[in-house]
Amino acid sequence: MENGAHQVSRMPNYVVARYQDGRMVKGITHDFGTQKKAFHVISVKNEKEERGGKVTEVFLADLKAVFFVKSLRGREDHSPVKGSLGEEMIPMGSVKVKITFFDGEILMGTTHGYSAERKGFFVAPLESESNNLRVFVISSAIKKIETWK
Repeated sequence: MENGAHQVSRMPNYVVARYQDGRMVKGITHDFGTQKKAFHVISVKNEKEERGGKVTEVFLADLKAVFFVKSLRGREDHSPVKGSLGEEMIPMGSVKVKITFFDGEILMGTTHGYSAERKGFFVAPLESESNNLRVFVISSAIKKIETWK
């Protein structure tokens, strides 16, 4: 790339990588890619700290999902979504999904890219107040998925 023809975003991606076995890694990633086999998470003490501690190599095949979050602290008052979302709030071209993982956790949101043949797909949260910006769900971790318009 010549003379900055392709700029890389300097905005940190705060992530929580949740493994199928229950483990979790939190931190910043700069190299996540949906077609990659692995990416790296740099642990940080808080969002103000951009330089990090331990670097963990995370393999997508071991995960159930990668949560891209606003804050690594999360929300203490979080309550799962009850019921369904009004049609006026669904982005054009999206479908609503209710995902049940093998560990029993349920994730509801909207997606543009669900296909059972793909390694994974992004889901946008239903809650506007969610700490999650988007979630990359690993298809092999899904026990059941329901979709509707």
